[in-house]
Amino acid sequence: MKLQHIGILTAGGDCPGLNACVRAVVRSATNDNVRVSGIRHGYRGILHHEVVELNARTVSGTIHLGGTLLRTARFVELRQPDTVRHVAARLDALALDGLVIVGGDGSQRAAIELSRHARTPLVLVPKTIDNDVGGTDHAIGFDTAVNTAVEAIDRIRDTAVSHERVFAVEVMGRHRGTLAAAVALASGAEVVCTPEAPLSIEAVAAALQRGSALGKVSSIVVVAEGVPGGAVGLAEALRRQTSYDVRVTVLGHVQRGGPPTAFDRILASQLGRQAYVTLAQGGKAHMVGRVRGQPVTHLLEEAIQLQPESCHEHRVLCHQLAGSWQDEG
Repeated sequence: MKLQHIGILTAGGDCPGLNACVRAVVRSATNDNVRVSGIRHGYRGILHHEVVELNARTVSGTIHLGGTLLRTARFVELRQPDTVRHVAARLDALALDGLVIVGGDGSQRAAIELSRHARTPLVLVPKTIDNDVGGTDHAIGFDTAVNTAVEAIDRIRDTAVSHERVFAVEVMGRHRGTLAAAVALASGAEVVCTPEAPLSIEAVAAALQRGSALGKVSSIVVVAEGVPGGAVGLAEALRRQTSYDVRVTVLGHVQRGGPPTAFDRILASQLGRQAYVTLAQGGKAHMVGRVRGQPVTHLLEEAIQLQPESCHEHRVLCHQLAGSWQDEG
């Protein structure tokens, strides 16, 4: 069946590149004379019928903008079976030939539940600065978040060297340290702490002390927010056990905002186009992605079983190049 009318929404936390993806979906559709409706505020917008018409002009001048022109929201009520069925009924009432969902791991799980009750075909485009969605090498927003954090640490290092201090810098990543490990490696940090590979205070202190013995007068420790205690807890423990002057910077939501990098704009454009094509080819409950530079499409039920990219290699290489770690592997 030829597509006549599709929808698109952005769900969960915002990240750079969402508008580039929406633009790609809308322009791919309108090039084929397919009508596009945008659903505001994520899944919640389906329930409350927050629908706006989109066309080539409404997405003009948006590829470089952070945030999402459709707005977004977390909708935890969708974890409840009755709410899922209610949203599915509201979605089917829109009479769409397909819906593109731009979301992360939580949106992926919600899409699976929704696909079990709704007749409307669904295609998920992965976006998350944590890069914790399996089935794709990169999710939209990850590259920009890495670059934003690295730029901040470059500035922090100037102060760290000038005052001969240790800085514990906290980045996002509740359950996985992919962002932290990439940021640590790219910024030349001395230590990176991730949820997958927690380090004892003694191990961190020993690494810093070996660095001092090698002549280092300052150090950067990158901490994923999911590490127990976070950067604040780590700094407090280091102050108790060592003589280092430890300061803390929590980068927080600055990592979510700002214009997307060229990489994220290209990735978002590719995945947005791919999502539209997947619907046009009869996709019902799929996720799109890119692996080793090539487009891939997975069934949603299968994609959720795939493991996200591991941060092990980046973490190990960061510590090896810091020169103050022993037996790291």
